[in-house]
Amino acid sequence: MSMFSLVKSAAVLGIDAYVVNVECNLGNSQVPRFITVGLPEGAVKESKERVMSAIKNTGFFIPNNKIVINLAPADIRKEGSAFDLPISIGILNAADRISTKLLDEYVILGELSLDGTLRGIRGALPIAVSIQENKSVKGLILPRENAREAAIAGGLDVVGVESLQEAINFLNGNFRPETIRVNVSELFEEHRQYEQDFCDVKGQEHAKRALEVAAAGAHNIIMIGPPGSGKTMLAKRFPSILPNLTLNEALETTKIHSVAGIIPTGAGIVATRPFRSPHHTISDAALVGGGKVPRPGEVSLSHHGVLFLDELPEFKKNVLEVLRQPMENNTVTISRAQMSLSYPANFILVGAMNPCPCGYSTDPNNDCTCSTMQIQKYMSRISGPLLDRIDIHIEVPAVKISELSGKSSGERSENIRSRVQMARKRQTDRFSQYNGIYANADMDTKMIQRFCKIDKTGQTLLHNAITKLGLSARAYDRILKVSRTIADLSGVAEILPEHLAEAIQYRSLDRQLWM
Repeated sequence: MSMFSLVKSAAVLGIDAYVVNVECNLGNSQVPRFITVGLPEGAVKESKERVMSAIKNTGFFIPNNKIVINLAPADIRKEGSAFDLPISIGILNAADRISTKLLDEYVILGELSLDGTLRGIRGALPIAVSIQENKSVKGLILPRENAREAAIAGGLDVVGVESLQEAINFLNGNFRPETIRVNVSELFEEHRQYEQDFCDVKGQEHAKRALEVAAAGAHNIIMIGPPGSGKTMLAKRFPSILPNLTLNEALETTKIHSVAGIIPTGAGIVATRPFRSPHHTISDAALVGGGKVPRPGEVSLSHHGVLFLDELPEFKKNVLEVLRQPMENNTVTISRAQMSLSYPANFILVGAMNPCPCGYSTDPNNDCTCSTMQIQKYMSRISGPLLDRIDIHIEVPAVKISELSGKSSGERSENIRSRVQMARKRQTDRFSQYNGIYANADMDTKMIQRFCKIDKTGQTLLHNAITKLGLSARAYDRILKVSRTIADLSGVAEILPEHLAEAIQYRSLDRQLWM
């Protein structure tokens, strides 16, 4: 005689989710066996010990039977520990310990401890968003730790439980936990504050202006300066002057962070622009994503935010080269023998580097010990094709003692952000007929020809910059894009010579090092 049960669960694939049917069959056998099929990966295979211990320590006795668990669809690999709770519920239901009345209406997720308590899982938000479309599903049963995150999706009965016992009591009608409701707008506003502010930075007005231009047009930027000049300090405050996240952007970013398991504690939503700063020893797989079961990398965790690469020439060449595709397409595709996944990766790259190996070739207060050959070798670590995708190069000089000791503070991020948002609004209106284009940095050649027209004075100025200052041909389009952004910040429709002149200043690497 055998007993069968079916429990609905879910799994994440990329940043989306799909329903997994957890089928459980209890059969008679002289030798106890626990078999899991349906392409389970490591944590799923190990669930046997957690499940059986949790069931026993919750006070239930399961006869020595042959237990077969099938995770359908069987042609997709299942990874993670979130199947512990649905497997336990399935076994207990097949053994007639749980009522089947509510099982068909809820998707169940959760990792079990040996004593039957529940731990948090990854991917609660994308799972909640995906099962909204399933009309036969009323709600979601998952660890209380993830309930707030899942409730952000709305339209579901989110039941947060702390243990296997609570889940059993709920399904048997003996326990009704408080249904989690979230006011997304209030939650969004509550967690929208940045800890860092531009008013903390003294001096470096030229660098601040360049970062404002970069924020206004979504331009990638690289800062070159000696150690201690404030490059990292400026970069950390850069997200605070970017336009506020929209709700849709926040939800998309939160889904990626949920899959990676790094949702801020107590927030349930990513309400500020992400800022990621990986160490220069990072591998290419960790940067763009990968693994046997692919996970999002730093470029995807930076989606709608900032990817800061400090000491840029110290990164391995192959690591920097893999950045080119996501910077060009705003997505990263990870291909494996059994699957191919795409993660969004629309970020602003902020790079920082010394002007030479010792760092002091541009510092008037310290002597540089590097030879010309050493400097050229150091700078050549950044390839031309990567540099071609960086619109703004800005020199960050050493800060003067008089500026550090001054009592006056800089302009607040809030004020800078208001100007940036006005410039972005002009770009949104300009590109309204173009699908997927929202900022000047995204313009292609045809769009540059249409929206970046300059008069004869401007043409002469740009021609002189290209020929006399030694700027490379790749700088031409970049200068036009940046000058369009400067004009937007000024609130004028035409690109004036002064806008071009400022944009030309932001190509220092072309002028000094790459010709």
